[in-house]
Amino acid sequence: MLIKLAGLVPESYVDGPGIRFTIFVQGCPHHCEGCHNPETHDFSAGRLADTDRIYNKIKQFPLAKGVTFSGGEPFCQPEPLADLAAKLKADGYHLMSYTGYTFEQLMKMQEENMHIKKLLSLLDVLVDGRFVLAQRTLELHFRGSRNQRLIDVPSSLETGVAQTIEL
Repeated sequence: MLIKLAGLVPESYVDGPGIRFTIFVQGCPHHCEGCHNPETHDFSAGRLADTDRIYNKIKQFPLAKGVTFSGGEPFCQPEPLADLAAKLKADGYHLMSYTGYTFEQLMKMQEENMHIKKLLSLLDVLVDGRFVLAQRTLELHFRGSRNQRLIDVPSSLETGVAQTIEL
């Protein structure tokens, strides 16, 4: 399955707990002021890549025990990411995603898009909420602004209410 990529980082230490393989998708509707990755906003930029090839590339980095979806906006490409996430989850990877949407917005969006529902169901952690420059901080793990939350996705899906965690 094809996905629009901005880039890959095979061994990241800043995009979640432990050593992770980070996938930066191309395209974002949020255009947050002060965004760390503004080059990922344009939906027509980036390159097409096959999720099977990305999966095989991830397997070449045995130190990476987790995979993070970043961007751009991962939930603008939920179908190929859910396809990839299912394979990774079957192999025991810890899965995390960033999103400019809130957990509550994604819960509503999943009612109309089964791929969002599938992707959410495979995630362990979600960093939700737009980056807000006025709330920028370097003090919080894996978040750029104070409004963003670390969500325990399995617990949150079970209860239907966002359950925050600290990593």
